[in-house]
Formats: sequence, C-alpha cells, structure tokens
Amino acid sequence: MKESGRISWPIAFTLVVLIAALLLAFIFYRTETWPLRAMHNGVGESERVARDLKNAFVDVAHLQPRITINNRVYLEQTTQTSELSILSRRVEVDHEFQNTWAGSAKRVKLHGTFNVKAGFDLRGNVAVDLRPNEIVVQVPHAQILGIEQEQMDVLELENGYWNRISATDVQSQLSILPQLARQKAEEANLPAEAERALQQQLEARVHTPQPLRLVFGSERKQD
Repeated sequence: MKESGRISWPIAFTLVVLIAALLLAFIFYRTETWPLRAMHNGVGESERVARDLKNAFVDVAHLQPRITINNRVYLEQTTQTSELSILSRRVEVDHEFQNTWAGSAKRVKLHGTFNVKAGFDLRGNVAVDLRPNEIVVQVPHAQILGIEQEQMDVLELENGYWNRISATDVQSQLSILPQLARQKAEEANLPAEAERALQQQLEARVHTPQPLRLVFGSERKQD
C-alpha cells in the first residue's frame, strides 16, 4: 500500500519539466526584449538630459535651443531675448589729439571710462545635439554687445596762437573713445572669456553621462 502524502515520480517529473520550461521561456523573453527595453531606457535618459539642457538655457539665457536626439528633433528653438550678456568689464582709455598748422599746434587729451559687455547674439543658431558618445552644443561666437559710457574727462586743451580748438575738434575726438574701449576689450580677449563663462555655467547646471562639448560658430573639421 502506498504511503499517503507522497507525490508519485511521474507527477514530480512533470512538475520539474514544467518549471524548467517556464524558466526557459522567461529567459528567452527577457533576452528577446532586452534591446527594446534598453532602447526605451536610453531614450528616457536622453529626454531627461534634453530637459535639463533646455532648463539650463532658459535659466541662463531665456532661450530654448533647438535640441535633437540622435538626429531626431526633440525641441525647436524659441527665444525671448535677442542677446545674452555674460560678462561686463570696466575699461579705461586715454586718447590724445594734436594738430599743427602753419607752425601753430593745438592739443586735446581725453580720458574715458566705459562698461563693456560681452556675450552672444541669440538670433544666430543655438542647437543641442545629443549623440550616444557626446553632447554637442552649438552657439554663435561671443562678441562685444555694448559699450556704456561711465565717465568722460577732458584732461588737457591747448590752443595754438592761430590754430584754435573748436567744439567740432573735441566732439570728434570724444567719439573715438568708445572705439578704443571696444578695441581694448577685444585685445583682452573678453569675448573668449565670455565663451568660457558660458561653458562653466552650463556644466554647473547640467550633469550628463556623456561629455558636454561647446562649439562656437560653425563646427570645424579636424585636420
């Protein structure tokens, strides 16, 4: 007589085979659907990074750049302002004008103080391209956006005996000072400093798994 509570070998064998079949089916399903799940996870992460980049640009520049993910347009560019000022510097310049006529010399010496602003013209192309191995952010080159006069001083006015200084002389020489301030700011690489400042601000706000590379102007081919 068979003992009660025991499972016969045929039933046990059938259960083992059934469990093994279910396990193999589960493994097969996970293997077959892994590329699709990985793709969905990758797209989700890319969209998160895209949103972070959009929010960073909105915070920094009041601009939504054109964003593409693997050559697919995710967002189109919109902007609330035409310019983005990143840096401002106090620039002082001196200028001297001298003119001699018939042996009589006149001289004007001027000093000017200006607030020079550097940044970006947002009417140009601003685009973000999320690629598998890097994120490329393309913006126009930085430039001098504005020169605001803070102070203008006439240091010296020397008239000749018959070669006198006119109001036109003074006015024409004063108009040269902003040009000198612009030139001095460009020679001090203020636009390049603005480009570095923008990159630092974006990197501080956006944390991405891929390297973040800023391209200013058109992307040049590597030699």
